[in-house]
Formats: sequence, structure tokens, C-alpha cells
Amino acid sequence: MIFTATNAAGETVTYRDGKRYLWMLSFIPPLVPLLSYWLYLRTATPLVTLIPFIFIFVLIPLLDALIREDTHNPPAEVVAAMEADPYYLRLARLTVVFPWVNYIALIAFFGTQDLPWWSYIALLLGVGTIDGGALLVGHELGHKPDRLNTFFGVLANNAVGYAHFRIEHNRGHHTWVATPEDPASARFGESIYAFALRELPGAFKRGWRNEAERLTKRGEGIWSIHNEILRGFALTLVVAAALIALFGWKVAPFIVAHHFLGWYALTQANYVEHYGLLREKLPNGRYQPVEPRHSWNTNHIVSNLMTFHLQRHSDHHANPMRPYQSLRDFADIPRLPNGYTGMFGLAAIPPLWFRVMDPKTLAWAGGDITKLNLGDRSRVGPQDAVS
Repeated sequence: MIFTATNAAGETVTYRDGKRYLWMLSFIPPLVPLLSYWLYLRTATPLVTLIPFIFIFVLIPLLDALIREDTHNPPAEVVAAMEADPYYLRLARLTVVFPWVNYIALIAFFGTQDLPWWSYIALLLGVGTIDGGALLVGHELGHKPDRLNTFFGVLANNAVGYAHFRIEHNRGHHTWVATPEDPASARFGESIYAFALRELPGAFKRGWRNEAERLTKRGEGIWSIHNEILRGFALTLVVAAALIALFGWKVAPFIVAHHFLGWYALTQANYVEHYGLLREKLPNGRYQPVEPRHSWNTNHIVSNLMTFHLQRHSDHHANPMRPYQSLRDFADIPRLPNGYTGMFGLAAIPPLWFRVMDPKTLAWAGGDITKLNLGDRSRVGPQDAVS
């Protein structure tokens, strides 16, 4: 597909999007678990149940480390034409079906197969994280203003039972990002585990509060069919009940674990996206507008192609309505040393995370720790921040 436009000088700008069909790589992660189940049914070898975990936490970070980053931006003149092309949006909508298929297939697999204990753990960690990708699709579609895309976005979010995501993210996180008031922005010196204990309940409370305020303003009941969160949880419960009816109560803990790990996948993304970054408060008491420098960015091409450019998070927060195909890289923004799943692995070991990321975060603040989003400073003092 070639896009053409005219620049300010009246010259024709021609651009071919080299990543147009590479976005189909986003289909690969949700297909990996299905491959794992098929191989097990063919071979009865439990080792193949490790495939999803190895794919997401070993192979993708390794490919990100080996294959170059992509800092290319499409010419500004053709961005409007790219954003008007329905292909990109249709591709995102199509991916909504995959996490649902994956979730149902996982529970059916657990409900019909006798596996070693470590297979259950490995599959839950791998598949739960992969299915957390439903939220990145819900994230992309949930930023669209029309009802059709909102429907697809909400459907994606509920593949892991995260019914409050669109409301909380759009009206809460985007308003308060990179401030101490935002439960979805990690503080400097805060481990992923401390962050999860704060972010998971905090995001739900804020999402519920925002939805209650919306319904009240419209004169509609909070405990009613108009409540998007209640509708989403109803869908989650109906599907869970159907799976339990088919495969028995033994699958109920796996359903809960699958959804929790999908939630936790989003928590990990939130953690690495804004760790320690702070928007300054202006004399009028308001925070400065969101800029690209208030989000950690990564251009690692493999994981970006599999996540619809979610990792170009700096441009997304500065321009929330900009679709994934036209998100840009900037020269002077904080950068992660690997793609998201590689950073998830690093975050899982807090001492390693702090050793790698604290110096980068402090450098972003020009060495002034008071310019960071500070959490509990009992772990380190300012003199230890770059150790």
C-alpha cells in the first residue's frame, strides 16, 4: 500500500508502509498455546507445555536483544491517510477473537488432561501473560470514540475479566499518569510486587468511581444494565459458569488464576511504562501537560509488532487518540533496554530491576531525586540511588 500526500512546498510525498503486513505477527502469541496443546495431544510429552512460557519470557526478549530497534517514523504528511485506512483497525478487531479462543482452549485442556503439577504452573504463567495481550487490543480499540470499536474493545478486555479497564484507563490513568495520585504509575524504589498491591485495587476503585459518576450525571442507576463494569463482569461469570458446567468444578481455580495473571500482565506493563517518572506541578497547583518524556519507550521491533506499537508509549500518552500504525519515536525520551516481556522478567527480580533502572531513572531527572515520583524510601536513601 502506497500513501501519497502533498507537503507545504506543494511537493508530492510518497510513502510505502513496510510494516503493513508485519502487524500480522500479532497473531503469533495467541497461537503458540494452541500449538502447545496440539503437540501434547500428539506426543503426550509434558515438556511441550513449557512452550508458551519459553516463547513469551525467553524467545521474545532474546529476539528483541538480537534484532535491531526500529526508530523510523512515517512522514507527517501521510499520517492522515494512514489513519484513514481501515485495514489497520480491522486487523486490531480481528485479534479480539484470539484471547477468547485461547482462554476456552486452556480451560478445556486443563479439564480433560492429566498433567504434572509444573505443567499447570508453566501454562498458567505463559498463557495467562499471553492472554493479557487482550488488554492491549482493548486498549487500542478502547481509545476510539465510536460504539463499534468500544464494543470490540470491551469484548477484548473481558477475555481476562478486566471489565473496568477502558473506563479506568481513559478517564483515570491518562489524566493522572506520572503523578503520585495515579495508582497505575509506579513510584521510584517501588518493587513490582508492592506496586501490584497498590495498583490492582486502586485501578478498580477508580474505575468504579468514574463509572458511577458517569451514570449519575446521565441520571441512570449505578446498579443497572447501563453500568459497563457490571455488564463485563456478567459476561465473565456466564462464560466461567459454562466452562465449569462442561468440565467440572476442578477448572474453577484455573479460571481465576488465568484471569488474575491477565490482570497481572497489565500491571507489569503499567509498572515498566512509567516507573519513577513525574510530571511537575505548576504554580497554579495543576500538573504540567503530559509529554513524551513522561513514559518509558522502547523501539524493539519484534515485540512492538506483536503488541501494536504499545511500547511506543511515549507518543501514545502525549497523543492518546493517535492510532498504533502512526505512533512516533522521539529523540529525547527515556528508553527501556528491552521489550516489555524482557522487562517483565527483570522486574520479577527487584534487586536486578533497581540496579538497571534506578540509574536510568535518576539520569532522566538530571540527578535530582526530588524530581522523581517517590514511593517508600525505606529501601534506599538518595545517596544509594545510583548504586
